[in-house]
Amino acid sequence: MDVICLGILVADIFANPVSALPAAGQLSLTDRFLMSVGGCASNTAVCLSRLGRKAKVLGKVGTDLFGGFVLDELRRLGVDCSSVASSTTHPTSATVILNVTGEDRRFLHCIGANADFSFADVDCSLLDGASILYVGGYMVMPKFGADDLTQLFHAAKQRQVRTVLDVVTPPGLSMSRRQLESMLAHTDVFLPNSDEAEAMTGLKDPARQASFLSALNPACDIVVTLGAHGSVAVRNGEIIRAGTYAIQAVDESGAGDAFAAGYITSLLEGWSLEKSLRFASAIGASSASALGCTAGVFTLDEALAFTSRQTLKIERIRL
Repeated sequence: MDVICLGILVADIFANPVSALPAAGQLSLTDRFLMSVGGCASNTAVCLSRLGRKAKVLGKVGTDLFGGFVLDELRRLGVDCSSVASSTTHPTSATVILNVTGEDRRFLHCIGANADFSFADVDCSLLDGASILYVGGYMVMPKFGADDLTQLFHAAKQRQVRTVLDVVTPPGLSMSRRQLESMLAHTDVFLPNSDEAEAMTGLKDPARQASFLSALNPACDIVVTLGAHGSVAVRNGEIIRAGTYAIQAVDESGAGDAFAAGYITSLLEGWSLEKSLRFASAIGASSASALGCTAGVFTLDEALAFTSRQTLKIERIRL
């Protein structure tokens, strides 16, 4: 197995973009609804599979119709879900995504079985032989806390498995320097977006966010994603800011997870930081080109051809 993807699993229901949301009591029409598997762990694993990597998902679903759908879709898309646990007390997590033309998305979300997932659901022997362990959605799995992450990443390090951490920060988050140091102590790559990094560091400038986080564990790649404004990354003291590729965006829901899959692929290939950002940015952009989180994602050959044709602004930063 190339990558173990652990974290939140979701059934997503998307609506094609509409010009405006209906007022109370009104009916609006959309051209299409799409139901797909979602959540950080699922999305990243599906993108990795599309890029030709073997990916296995660890997480939890309910015993309901949505749970069966999530597992069936993961199998159809080439992801190993044989070790996904089932909750007998919670329904499968689900999200309704409302797209309005020219506006950011709106979400209705049920945490569901992700609230029931803990380190006790993880068989660490599954890490044997893996190259990378990715954790997605950390901090919105209530039973999977700091001690769970430490135990999991320690088990990965014992097996020489590299670790990648992606987070979702709850409202009102406040973290001490000691908590951040603990979280990053066994992390090889940290992938927050700029809002999440600001909540953790109290800093608004993405380059300063990345530099601050890098100082807590200089051996860790820090990659702060900025949505339509690109990304900032630090590796071994080198700070790079990357722009974005010009692409017609339809739905940006899975772009961050696709970016993560692209960056993980770059780690497996052993590419430089600049090449990694070029490739990950292309995968993230491709995700936004179609409705849903993964339908538009490039294959490896498509991504390499795209990056050879398209330019991406790269800037080296000194603080």
